[in-house]
Amino acid sequence: MDLEQHSSSPRHHAQTAAEAGTAASGLQVWGGIECTFVRIGNEFRDQLDETGHLRRPNDLEAIAGLGIRTLRFPVLMEAISPDSPQQCDWRWHDHALDKLRRLGIAPIAGLIHHGSGPRYTDLLDPGFGAQVALHAGRVARRYPWIKRFTPVNEPLTTARFSGLYGHWYPHTQDTASFLRCLYNQCNATWLSMRAIREVIPDAELVQTEDLGKVFSTPLLQYQAVYENQRRWLSLDLLCGRIDRSHDWYQAFLDAGLDQAAMDVFTRSPCVPDIVGINHYLTSERFLDENVAHYPAHHAAGNGRHCYADVEAVRIAGLDGEVGPGERLREAWERYRLPLAVTEVHHGCTRDEQVRWLLQVWRAAQQLREEGVDMRAVTVWALLGAMDWSSLLVQRNGAYEPGAFDVRDDSLRLTALGQATRALALDGDYDHPVLQREGWWRRDSRHYRPHAPALALAPGRPPQQLAITGRTGTLGRAFSTICEQRGLDHVLLGRSGMDIADPDSVEAALDAHRPWAVINTAGFVRVAEAASNAERCYRENASGAEILARACARRGIPMVTFSSDLVFNGQLGRAYMESDEPSPTCVYGNSKAEAERRVLQAWDQALVVRTSAFFGPWDSYNFVHAVLRELAAGRRFEASDNLHVSPTYVPDLVHASLDLLIDQASGIWHLANRGLLSWHELADRAAAEAGLQRSLLARCAQAAPRVTALSSERGLMLPPIEHALSRFIRECTVPWHTGQAQQRAAIRGAM
Repeated sequence: MDLEQHSSSPRHHAQTAAEAGTAASGLQVWGGIECTFVRIGNEFRDQLDETGHLRRPNDLEAIAGLGIRTLRFPVLMEAISPDSPQQCDWRWHDHALDKLRRLGIAPIAGLIHHGSGPRYTDLLDPGFGAQVALHAGRVARRYPWIKRFTPVNEPLTTARFSGLYGHWYPHTQDTASFLRCLYNQCNATWLSMRAIREVIPDAELVQTEDLGKVFSTPLLQYQAVYENQRRWLSLDLLCGRIDRSHDWYQAFLDAGLDQAAMDVFTRSPCVPDIVGINHYLTSERFLDENVAHYPAHHAAGNGRHCYADVEAVRIAGLDGEVGPGERLREAWERYRLPLAVTEVHHGCTRDEQVRWLLQVWRAAQQLREEGVDMRAVTVWALLGAMDWSSLLVQRNGAYEPGAFDVRDDSLRLTALGQATRALALDGDYDHPVLQREGWWRRDSRHYRPHAPALALAPGRPPQQLAITGRTGTLGRAFSTICEQRGLDHVLLGRSGMDIADPDSVEAALDAHRPWAVINTAGFVRVAEAASNAERCYRENASGAEILARACARRGIPMVTFSSDLVFNGQLGRAYMESDEPSPTCVYGNSKAEAERRVLQAWDQALVVRTSAFFGPWDSYNFVHAVLRELAAGRRFEASDNLHVSPTYVPDLVHASLDLLIDQASGIWHLANRGLLSWHELADRAAAEAGLQRSLLARCAQAAPRVTALSSERGLMLPPIEHALSRFIRECTVPWHTGQAQQRAAIRGAM
């Protein structure tokens, strides 16, 4: 492709970037698309590809619909010139950036995002800066209307991950390499802004960095001081502060940089126009030599001492010293430059994602009221992120939703997206889940906790979820996980709410005034349904309909559960949500009838079909029965003809709660990914547990059937092998304690 300026007619924007996406408080809402293009060994990972943004033409319109008018957007060197600095392909970016102009969204153009450049350069290449600057000049000439740039995102963080810890290319693990990686990225920023301003004189530098602080025990204070000096190096270098009196000046010289290279920054600083702080819950750390007090994976050391390196938010006594407000205030006091939070993201449950965003937003508002020049809060990873739980070094397909969930390769607005839109348009957002603080503010977070308690958000009376099915596996699981997630709830048995009795339902809803209802009650004994058909229909179909009508009258969300047995298993593949029910048994008929009645009564209800669930907190499930029998040395038979989608109960509950908070409706299939026969499930569970698999036997049914579930709306749950490994780790019920009648009940469902 040619290197000439992309020609598109200028268009009048209905609102300026300063006017749009600005809340009543004056604080702006910016957005960001996770766009890391990182090299690991000889392979490159591209988050735009992995989250599907490159393939979806309407993402930018959806982002504009949130009220966002400033967007951190990638114009990455690795994507445009992957093979040679003389070969540039601008086609995708021409289209995307032209669309941004038409939508009235001002981009902050990122040129390197955690990357080390294409194969022909890297972070230790002395020519890295010149290569990035060449790209920067081309971007400026092609898109001269762009006013804000981040040539290199988080240079300090990238230098640590690439040069000090060895996670990313060039995979070195020494201080000298770290400092050279850091210098080369800052030099790239300096050279890039010079090249950009030759074309766009008023171009602004938005320099991003993670400024997490380190705390420690007295013994390890020397290590904390060292790391807390180190965290400022990228901004200090750009601001011309690393002169010959700076504590780290000599370290740069010892790393192989000469005085002339260092003095460039003191003679002609590249001071950011806006300092962008990327703050995460894991950014702040605590070092403790008492390693045994913490989980083993926190073990670390520096050659002098061994210690645990843990999240500071998990340490009692640091409450007033950690958090986004404190780190932003530090940055303001050090540099007195305009600030923005340039990444807010939390890879957690939906309620915690919303709580984290609102905490950061309110901290930024408070600082602005105190006189800090706080410009914006950026909702990062609008389209989600892939495998950041392993820092991208593993391909686990671990997707974290953002403002949108893209797991079906389309866009589904989440509660985080609803919060983003509300903040952009109104400057505030409210939801019942905000009546409790996030896990990072609850006493249960502490490794050595005080008396456990759930922190109540100031000034908010608690609102509850109502959960039916007090004695059932699923109801108890919801209660357990709601406790973990800080979701106030009431767990109701039949005496508290008989869902098949309209008066009982009305009385319970009037008494508890829940903000949503989760219905796990019903007739669950599949093998006995035919001989108890009247009761089965009353509890599964009539009761669900009565509850749905009551929720519809009050306008409150409702979730109810259905089964893979609404299908006859003759399709020959996993069933999707749009496949027509075809039950062959009384239980399946009762669930199909419940689906129809519920959605007719309340079109905003959420109906979750699931299959063959097993959980860690009781023994009433197939997987537990397999392990119990094999552990006792007994033979176990399982069908090799009936294929299902086994579902791990904690995964099912978390996903159902996320969908409820997102205000999802209609029929959803929630099952762990994988199509297995009952025998294959037994075999995999035994292998995972290290038990004798020769005791497993196959039993065949009359004809093969597949009642497995897949989804056209989004595969929400992880693969079954991940679920089985977690079941083995998390199971709290010994395998040998089951009773004979439990085994019979489980086999009756096979």
